[in-house]
Amino acid sequence: MAKLWFKFQRYFRRKPVRFFTFLVLYLMAGSLVFLHSGFVGQPAISQSQASPAAGVQAEGAELPFLGDLHLGRGFRDTGEASSIARRYGPWFKGKDGSERAKLGDYGGAWSRALKGRIVREKEEERAKYIGCYLDDTQSRALRGVSFFDYKKMTIFRCQDNCAERGYLYAGLEFGAECYCGHKIQATNVSEAECDMECKGERGGVCGGANRLSVYRLQLAQESARRYGSAVFRGCFRRPDNLSLALPVTAAMPNMSVDKCVDLCTEKEYPLAALAGTACHCGFPTTRFPLHEREDEQLCAQKCSAEEFESCGTPRYFIVYQTQVQDNRCMDRRFLPAKSKQLVALASFPGAGNTWARHLIELATGFYTGSYYFDGSLYNKGFKGERDHWRSGRTICIKTHESGQKEIEAFDAAILLIRNPYKALMAEFNRKYGGHIGFAAHAHWKGKEWPEFVRNYAPWWATHTLDWLKFGKKVLVVHFEDLKRDLFVQLGRMVSLLGVAVREDRLLCVESQKDGNFKRSGLRKLEYDPYTADMQKVISAYIKMVDAALKGRNLTGVPDDYYPR
Repeated sequence: MAKLWFKFQRYFRRKPVRFFTFLVLYLMAGSLVFLHSGFVGQPAISQSQASPAAGVQAEGAELPFLGDLHLGRGFRDTGEASSIARRYGPWFKGKDGSERAKLGDYGGAWSRALKGRIVREKEEERAKYIGCYLDDTQSRALRGVSFFDYKKMTIFRCQDNCAERGYLYAGLEFGAECYCGHKIQATNVSEAECDMECKGERGGVCGGANRLSVYRLQLAQESARRYGSAVFRGCFRRPDNLSLALPVTAAMPNMSVDKCVDLCTEKEYPLAALAGTACHCGFPTTRFPLHEREDEQLCAQKCSAEEFESCGTPRYFIVYQTQVQDNRCMDRRFLPAKSKQLVALASFPGAGNTWARHLIELATGFYTGSYYFDGSLYNKGFKGERDHWRSGRTICIKTHESGQKEIEAFDAAILLIRNPYKALMAEFNRKYGGHIGFAAHAHWKGKEWPEFVRNYAPWWATHTLDWLKFGKKVLVVHFEDLKRDLFVQLGRMVSLLGVAVREDRLLCVESQKDGNFKRSGLRKLEYDPYTADMQKVISAYIKMVDAALKGRNLTGVPDDYYPR
């Protein structure tokens, strides 16, 4: 057999023209077989079958199957369905003669067209396109939540996110930005002005420059999901000047949490304050900052329309945060003139740098930059990510670098420090699970985790020590303090950046502080991954950093860093 195969090869090597001719014939034969298989089972259509009226009764058994698929008005309301059933009759039967219920069992191009038609019908049932609208960064057309994805945005994704949060409208802008809302507060413009293709969907239109492609979401249970879920903020004392602090007031004899939240959501306010039989709506401001919570017993007056909910009193208000987004801090742009100083936002990896960037951008209205380039961050709205770190167009520069040369390149720095036990775990999760993902159980139990701690724990200490030693004008901020007292700590950071601190803007940041890069916290390890030896080493590093901070008359590390 081997000898025969060798002769066959030698024959074609000597005469390559014959070889290529043989190859072409072989491919043609295969194509013909493939084409033939596509037409197997399609019977010839007789004259009686070509007439819709003649075939309806004969093939009526096929029609319930088509009706169950909801193929569309054309198929349901006319004889077209019976015509297709007659033409493709054998394709609708399995080997046992039963009707095939799965779309994938049909054949060829007709199956793909059918799938496309069903998908379009489902999209129409889900959302209705209502037009192209003007949008303004200072006064948004849709004032609910928003999110960006400059790589994978699709119409369906935007609709799904808005519907999930109970909004009535979803709007897409600039090919990658999604806005939600309960009311459109803008004028309709020409369809030609919504001319940008979605970043993640070829052929899909996602608005334009300052133009929104708006859809009305057809919610199956609109009354139940209309305004989504409100967030309980607590019990607060009535503000001194009520009409200025909470400008909208409505009497509600049959008060309930839902009624007050619905009213404030409809009026496009992020706060709903229940005061017995009155509902007040407004924004968090210096007149009503929500910083001094009272004992909830002071607000424990039962709602007249809800047996198990408290509705506050005329002196002490129960406050909820609605799904309306506070847009007073959502405008962001590059610096109007090149900055004369480079300010670092320095941290060890996993210490909350991305979250701090989100807060700084909201608080200042300017984009932050990066010493690196992370495409996933750029796609989520950090537009300064693509700029060179020396461009001077961003308010500060993210960096994890340490070492004298790299540190001395900056004129000032915000040094963000986090508990090393938390920071190491956060960075390990990011490394093996992405920015908001989690490392797999096998990574924690395998060799990866001990090796990671061995390499990264010393870096946590040297990173802080280097910035304290070589940095110019270093502002130390502890991650834990920023979480606990965001208003004060973020104010310190903004002051260092040379931007006037606007208290109302900081209060706006407080209401939407999480951003898009917060892990859910639902998936936590059921055990402590740190061994006794690891804890001993890390505790020594904590003491080194604590001593270095106190040696410069700074506050030492927070008490919860140790003991473990």
